[in-house]
Amino acid sequence: MSTAQIIDGMDPRSGRSLRVTVVGERIAQIEERAEICEFLLAPGLIDLQVNGSGGLDLNAEDVSAEIVMALTERMLQQGVTSFVPTLISAREDKICHGLDVIAQARRLSPRAAACIPYVHVEGPHLSPRDGYRGAHDAAFIRPPSIAEFDRWCPAADCLVGMVTLSPHDAQAPAYIAHLVQHGVRVALGHTDASAEQIHRAVEAGARLSTHLGNGLAAELPRHRNPLWAQLADDRLTATVIADGHHLPAEFLQVVVRSKGVGNVVLISDSVALAGMAPGDYVTPVGGLVTLHADGRLCVAGTELLAGSTASLSQCVADMMRLTGLSLAEVLPMATSQPGRFVYGRGAMRVGARADLLRFRWKAGMEIDAVWLRGERVYARAGE
Repeated sequence: MSTAQIIDGMDPRSGRSLRVTVVGERIAQIEERAEICEFLLAPGLIDLQVNGSGGLDLNAEDVSAEIVMALTERMLQQGVTSFVPTLISAREDKICHGLDVIAQARRLSPRAAACIPYVHVEGPHLSPRDGYRGAHDAAFIRPPSIAEFDRWCPAADCLVGMVTLSPHDAQAPAYIAHLVQHGVRVALGHTDASAEQIHRAVEAGARLSTHLGNGLAAELPRHRNPLWAQLADDRLTATVIADGHHLPAEFLQVVVRSKGVGNVVLISDSVALAGMAPGDYVTPVGGLVTLHADGRLCVAGTELLAGSTASLSQCVADMMRLTGLSLAEVLPMATSQPGRFVYGRGAMRVGARADLLRFRWKAGMEIDAVWLRGERVYARAGE
């Protein structure tokens, strides 16, 4: 029989002091206690879009199961107990290879299997137009193909769980319906689609907007553009990159007001250069890129962003700073709200998986300890 462990902490939302009893992989009991704890206690963070970090690149030609497992450990150290590896537009054989490598990592590593619920394929069915396409290589953009999707699944035991696409193509509604029928979450992004095309995509089953406000041309028609239709449709949950570079404060405030606090999800969209020294690099995402000292990552010689170098916990802090929202309002954007798209994770309740994060909050999140399925997998130095 599993030995019970006790974890104490303050609930960031209610301010109550809690004692959580964990037995095996699950939360067995949650009690309110009178004593004040120095730490806050919450579900582990959930990131729906991770391309890499710390030099570990999921879109590199030589990506391996070892890279995926190392990235899993890095995510855990950052308080992320569930993350969705993201593969960008590429040759079909490269996408299939990436899916296969991630599946291998999940078979080899119990931690990778616990942290990675599925894979997010961002593209290759995006807008081919400059600006909307972002840093995705135009050579790999192609129309949606049910036949191609059906070839992705056997390559990774149907590990594809999210696909970002542009619904500008006439085939998009049928493609979306096929994916939804197979349990795949469909997100709209990097799109120049009309409002009518976006509405048809939502009717077919699309339920998210990928990094809303990015993957757009620098200048848009004031009325007929893909932004308003996505903001207006309550069925679309908006994912946003709140790293201080991708979106201005005013836009984030508008997203929260139009979608509601409970219908916004924070993502890092972190790439391999997250945590690396400033300088020029050659990467699969954007080719030659420049990482500036302030963390802004651009295609070299331009202002075109080539991904994020922020962690999800940094995005929580920046979202608070840029919108004026409280930790109690923003933290669910990185826990329970993305958890709706990851098999119900991100909840701290009896019976839930014991993926927990204990931390202090000062200028940002200072992580004390992380539990994954009831196992303490990270503790601050000296513990």
